[in-house]
Amino acid sequence: MQNFQLEVFLHILGIGAASGLVFTQNELFLISDNSSYLYNYSFEDEKLNKIALIENASENIPKKEKPDFESITLFNNQLYIFGSGSSENRNALYIYNLKNETVKERNIKIQHDSLKIKSGISAEDFNIEGVVYYQNKTLLFQRGNGIGAKNGVFILDEQKKEVRFQPIDLPKINGVAATFTDAVLVSNTIYFLAAAENSNSTFDDGEVVGSIIGSLTPESLEINFTKKISDTHKFEGITFFRKQDSVLEFLLCEDNDANLLESTIYKLTLHQ
Repeated sequence: MQNFQLEVFLHILGIGAASGLVFTQNELFLISDNSSYLYNYSFEDEKLNKIALIENASENIPKKEKPDFESITLFNNQLYIFGSGSSENRNALYIYNLKNETVKERNIKIQHDSLKIKSGISAEDFNIEGVVYYQNKTLLFQRGNGIGAKNGVFILDEQKKEVRFQPIDLPKINGVAATFTDAVLVSNTIYFLAAAENSNSTFDDGEVVGSIIGSLTPESLEINFTKKISDTHKFEGITFFRKQDSVLEFLLCEDNDANLLESTIYKLTLHQ
């Protein structure tokens, strides 16, 4: 899978710093890493709605205070929205039920602390940016953009009641290692995004030198392919859009590290 097309698909006003998205039933759900809202864009109405995840929800939250939502995934008709765990106030999990439109909140600090201990990843390096549910496992994609450069996947196996961390090395772009920014399960394959950012901090932004897409086998987490898709964009969210014959289409969002409440959604087409 080497041929691809990347194009602008949609401009959405009212959300900035988009960090994750899910397409389902002709609707697009989005999160922002500096907002405490879940956003819902209807393709039929071409309208953006805001769903408050907490009381007194707000946007453009200062970096030190933001919940840093970096992962959103759909499972059993519920959206799971995770904080990155990269600081003390980023340890929340919100569950939004698509059927009854209710929100539940969980504090997962104990889980995050346990993962740090089991993997030897320091608090300064811990940074979850993608989540995939596969069979009876939860796969948490750790972005290795800290000083320790520990990029990989946490595997939480419910059946075996065990947790392990599998390091995964990704290609470099202009001498800077690409690190995970999101992932999505399509049939029996995981497709992931990774960005190369010239910074060794999970907190401070750096110069973006490109993004790649790739795929993993869910059972072994073996890399099947990687492909650079941009020299300038820091793509942070991926969702499956549709399949036509041997062509897969994904929707991507990017965090432009700005405070403007507008986002561009891109369509990535992969030819198998």
